[in-house]
Formats: sequence, structure tokens, C-alpha cells
Amino acid sequence: MEYILSKNIPFINRLPLMTLRDVVIFPKNIVPLYVGRKASLKAIEGAISEFNKLIFLVTQKDPEIEVPKKEDIYEIGVVCKILQLIKMPDGTSKVLFEGIKRAKWSAKGPLFSEEIEYPVVEIQVIQDIVRYDQEAQILVKMTKDALKKFFQVNKKISSEALKGFESINNPGELADAIMPYIRVDFKKKQEILEKIDPVSRLEDVYSLLMGEIEFTEVEQRINERVREQIEANQKQYFLNEQLKAIHKEMGLEHDPLEEVEELLKKLESKNMPKEAKERTKKEILKLKQIPPSSAEYTVVRNYVDCILELPWNNLKETKIDIKEAARILDEDHYGLEKPKERILEYLAVQKLVDKIQGPILCFVGPPGVGKTSLAKSIARATDREFIRISLGGVRDEAEIRGHRRTYVGALPGKIIQSLKRKKYNNPVICLDEVDKMSTDFRGDPSAALLEVLDPEQNNAFLDHYLDMEYDLSNVFFITTANTLQTIPWALRDRMEIIFLPGYLENEKLKIAKYFLLPKQLKKHGLKKENISLSDGAILEIIRRYTREAGVRNLEREIANICRKVAKRIVENKEEHKKVVVNKKNLSNFLGVPKYRYGEKEEKPLVGICTGLAWTEMGGELLTIEVALMHGSGKIEITGKVGDVMQESAKAAVSYVRTRAELLGLKPDFYKEIDIHIHVPEGAIPKDGPSAGITMTTALVSALLNVPVDNEVAMTGEITLRGRVLPVGGLREKLLAAHRGLIKRVIIPKENKKDLKEVPQEILKDLKIILVEHMDEVLPEALIGMKSKKLLLDKDAYTPLVLKLKKESDVTSLTHQ
Repeated sequence: MEYILSKNIPFINRLPLMTLRDVVIFPKNIVPLYVGRKASLKAIEGAISEFNKLIFLVTQKDPEIEVPKKEDIYEIGVVCKILQLIKMPDGTSKVLFEGIKRAKWSAKGPLFSEEIEYPVVEIQVIQDIVRYDQEAQILVKMTKDALKKFFQVNKKISSEALKGFESINNPGELADAIMPYIRVDFKKKQEILEKIDPVSRLEDVYSLLMGEIEFTEVEQRINERVREQIEANQKQYFLNEQLKAIHKEMGLEHDPLEEVEELLKKLESKNMPKEAKERTKKEILKLKQIPPSSAEYTVVRNYVDCILELPWNNLKETKIDIKEAARILDEDHYGLEKPKERILEYLAVQKLVDKIQGPILCFVGPPGVGKTSLAKSIARATDREFIRISLGGVRDEAEIRGHRRTYVGALPGKIIQSLKRKKYNNPVICLDEVDKMSTDFRGDPSAALLEVLDPEQNNAFLDHYLDMEYDLSNVFFITTANTLQTIPWALRDRMEIIFLPGYLENEKLKIAKYFLLPKQLKKHGLKKENISLSDGAILEIIRRYTREAGVRNLEREIANICRKVAKRIVENKEEHKKVVVNKKNLSNFLGVPKYRYGEKEEKPLVGICTGLAWTEMGGELLTIEVALMHGSGKIEITGKVGDVMQESAKAAVSYVRTRAELLGLKPDFYKEIDIHIHVPEGAIPKDGPSAGITMTTALVSALLNVPVDNEVAMTGEITLRGRVLPVGGLREKLLAAHRGLIKRVIIPKENKKDLKEVPQEILKDLKIILVEHMDEVLPEALIGMKSKKLLLDKDAYTPLVLKLKKESDVTSLTHQ
């Protein structure tokens, strides 16, 4: 391209160069700029002092470059005159530049170096091409009309500037004058600057101007909508303020609309499922339409409050340290090795995986063995919140699933209510006494628990009150029960049963010494120096003052002793004196013994046999007595026995009749006598099949007039054929035998596997005799009967039934 030098200004072929960032200056425009770069400030000073205030301004291609090279600067720039220079306090300068002419620059060598204060370049001023043809004039008119419209929508252009545009007819000059008012990036402006043809330049400017007009109109429409919205909000705010004033005058304490806004804010901050959040939002918005005095308002508000108070997805960060968990479990409970091992297995698996489904643990055992406290220890070991829900006596299904909101006073179920009180959705929930639930016309609560305790379903538990799904899969459920018989099989199937059979005497002794006594001393303000409780005294409390499988009453009796010791210390002011409690003076503190624990008979007796029984309190020695009288074959059973025990007695009689010949009895012996079977302590209900062989042995002893060995105790179910079937509760029964100083115990052979559960200190003092048939029991239990045979020494005995010749002859066991 050929460049024509301007004739209107004195030509200077060399000028200082100053580069610009993000800015493009056009001829005939006056632009203020803040200058801070050292090289630029030097170039301005040089232009003022040596170049008659003329300077060449050109734009950088990349504004981020601090020291640009030749290739980093555009070819075309503008020769400018410095009109004003003001130095600022921060070291920068405010300079007013006037654009004069386009120019192209060239330079030899580097622009910036340490030897050069500022670059001076060769320039060629570019003369504008002048066009006044018809196309140019039409374009100028269209551009001026667009400027008028632009002035109407954009108030940034003053009316004086608009008049100045009217006087410009040169298309090139008009394009240069308009460009500073158009919002485009510097690259587009540089492209316009480099266009030499004025008509082409004005066409581009006209296109940009029309785009700016359209953009400004859209911007104004948006601003108008925003302004209207602001006005509407202001109007609403004003009306709300008036409504607040009205509520205040009416004596209403809270503004309902303000409460709605607060509830919406609280909902947004709640971490809960999307569906539940949308449902709750609809309920909150209902409050706007309901008068606060309406009963429905209270119902909806209580429902919303309930949902917002639930923890939903808020999970507490739990720490799982197996060694620490084992230490906590051992610290809180003595013994219970199997339950502890199962709990540690659960924690180990949970540590390896993020989340496992289930299990639902069910602790089954008699009262006082530590079922609930073990659940509390699990919560402490896993650093979870602990919730206990008692299900004893619950008859209504709504206690579990909640009431529907159509009912007056409707509430969520016990589980949702409990979670509402906690901040986290992964607690340990202990469902206590799950076997004590009952059923009536209001539904079956145990059936409602099926969904709660099913790991496959409880991630979408539906409470009737909430009427939306709630995730219970993060909850660690633990249930407790005294017995399994009353738990429906479907519910039992969803739980992993862990038996807590009760404590042995030696375990109770250690629990009392190391757990209960220190705890009660602390509760009663006593020190170890104030009291001495001997092992013999503790064993006496266990045997004669408590009757339980657990240690609850044992703790009460120890507390009773502590109270009396505390009273003695306060009355006599003997704080430094130790009170000794032993077996001899125990009655001074606890009074007369409350119970008689089972002990063996002092000597062998006819018709009396010692059995072993299991109760909820543990194992007991059970004495069976048989009396024979002249009669007509009647059988009487007393002692408040249940149906199963009565059937065992009848089975015993039938077995003896089948063995009459081998026993030396007449085939119709039973027709001449009445048999009375009695189980002492008649006020206590007794039932179960395990007294079968005991009743049979006592009956045979009475019929043959042969004493039963008082060193022997037995347990086992009997069939009509004489087979001995296995029974339960062997651990507790053997403990009772050991406590009663029994030497030999007869048990079913199939119970041999259960001996692994019995402590070795018990087994070492007992001789265990395993039997499969009643024929094996009699030789072991009856004195004088030959081993392994149903034959007695005929010279040593005469069947008692043959001696009963008169009606007055009655076998009185008390005279044996």
C-alpha cells in the first residue's frame, strides 16, 4: 500500500514510541490515559522536551506483556499530541492525548534495552482517502440517523457531541469520531483503525453501531423489568410492614408471613432428599393461605416443624478402633465373651466397608444380665448417639408407624420421634423388651417392626405421619428380649439372636467386687477405707438374698449395705473407721435371708429325686416327691405344674407300666394304688419337659422302696419308650448342681455338645453321666440297682407296692 504524507502538519519522520494496553486511539479524538510504565513515562518526557509534544501511540497485541518486542505490536498506530500532563501522588501520570493522524512505524534493532531510555521509531503518516460520492453520502446519512436513535437509547452521548457529529460529512472522519462510543474489544477497534478506505470503515462502524443500539435496547428492557420487580418488592415490603403493624395492634406476637420466610430459609439449608424437600415446601406455602387462628394452621405447622427437625442425611462421623472398642466393652461388662466377640466382628467388617446392610442384633436373656447396658456400650465404642425405646406393653401399631394426620393429636412413631431428638441419623437404637409387645384391635406392632428391622426394606421406611420415605439403613438397631417364645417367627427371622444366659456365681462375685461395689461406693460418698465386703458375704448375698440370673438385685443389696455404712459413719462421726461386712454379720445389714437356694438332700430317701430346672432367674435344684397310697389307680400331680410337666408325669407312669415285669411288679400294680407326684414350692409356676427322667426315677424309687442317691441330680425329657431327649439351659442347670454340692449329674447324651459352653471350674467338680435311655438312668440313680441292668438285688429289697395290704397303709415320705 502507498502512503501519502500529510501536508497539514510539519512532518517529523522520527517520534518516541509508547505502547498501549487494551486501548486504541483514533484520529480527531481526545483521550485521557493513566501512564505508569517507566519506559512510557520516559517517552512522554522525551516527546515534550525534544519532539514538540508529538508522540506515536500504538497498541500491543497481548496486553499482559510488560516489555513488548516488535512482533508484539501492531503495525498501525496514531500520531498524537500531548495536551496536558498531570503527575499523580502514586508515581503515575494522567496524560491528555489528541489523535492527529494514522501512521505506520518501523525500527531497526530492539525497541527496549538497558542503553535506551525510550524507543524512537521511523514513522510514515497515512493520508486519509477522501470520498464524497453518492454511496458515501447515503452511508453518512444512515449513520447519522442511527446516531440519533443511539442517542435516544444511550444517555452517555451528550447533545453537544451529537451536534458535532451532524457537522461531519467525511465518512472516514465520522467513523473515527464514533468509534470511542462503541463497546467492542481493542482488537476490533484496531481492525477499524487499520481500514484506510473511509466508506469500508464507516460500513463496519455502522454495523457495530446498530448492534450497540440493539444491545442497549435489550439492556434497557432488562433494566425496566428489574426496576419493576424492585418496585413490586418494595410495594410488597411496604404492605408487609403495614401487616406487621396491624398484627401488633391486634396483639399477635408473630407475623405469619415472616414465619413462612424463616421456614423456607431453614428448608433450603436442610440436607434432605429432593422429593421430601419439594413436599415440605408445598406444605410451608400452604401456611400463607391459612389463617393463623385456624386449627389446620397448627396441624400444618407442627408437621413442617417435625420434618425440619429430623436429621435426614446428617450422619455423625464415627471412629472405629477395634482395640479401643474391646477395651470399652471389657470396662463396662465382665464376661459375655460371645456377645463381645460378635460385636467386634461387626465393627471390623464395618471398618473394611463403608456401609453394610444389617445385622439386627437381638440380645436374649433374663433380666439384669446387661442387655441394655451392652447396647449402650456399643454406642460408646462406635462413637454414636444412643437411643433407647421401650416396647414393653405396646399394643398399637401407630406406636411404630405413627398416626395419620387425619387424627387429632397425631404424632410420628416412636422411632421417628427418637431420631427427631437427635442431631444425627446413624445412632444406636435399642428396642427394649421386644418380646413384651401385645396385639389388639389397633393392630400388631410386631408386624410394623418387620419393615423397621429388615435391612432390605428400612432404607425406605414409611411413617404414616410423615407420609414420605425415611432412610433407616444407617441406624444400628439392637433389640432385647427375655424370651424368644413370644416373638413372632417372622420378626425373629430378621434378627441375629445372641443369648446372654446369665452369670455364674464366680462371675457375679467378680462383677460385685470390681464393678458394682466401686460404683456404689462412689454413689454413696464412701471410700475403700470405709468398708470391707468379704467374698463370703458377697456369695451369701448371691445365694440367700437374691434370686436372679443377672446382677440387678445384687447391686441393690450392695447399695443397701452402703447406705447403712454411710449412716453409721455419719451418726458416730467415724469417717476414718472401716466397717467390716462378712458372712457372719451380714444379717445385721440385710436382715433375715429372703431365699433358700437349692441344696442336695442330707441322705438318700425313697421316692425323692433331685432334678435340675431352668428358670428366668437361672438354674435351680428341683425336688420331685412321689407318694403311694392304697387306691384305685388315680394319678394326682400337684405343685402348680404346667401342662408339659403333667404330660411328663403321665409318660413316666406309662414307662414304669411297660417295665413292670423287669422291675418285679405285678402287671396290674397300678390298680391297687394311687400315685401322688408333688413338686415343692407350689406357689411358683413350673413347666417344661426336662423333669421327665426325674419323675420316672422318683416313681420307680417309691414303687421299689429303693432310695435315690442324694449325690445325683438329673435332667432330661422322657418318651413312652423310655428314650431320653435333650433339653435346654444346661449351663445354668450345672451351675445349680455345683452350687448345691451335687457330685454326679445325669444328662441326655445329645447334650454333650453343650458342655463346651460350661466353664471348666464347674465341670472339674462334677461327674457328668451321659445317657440315651431310662434303663441307663435307674442303675446310676437308685442305690443297690446293678449297673446297666434293670435288676435289683432281691435279698436287699421288697417292692413297696407289695407291702400295701390295708387301706391305712400310706407311704409317707416324711417318715422315710
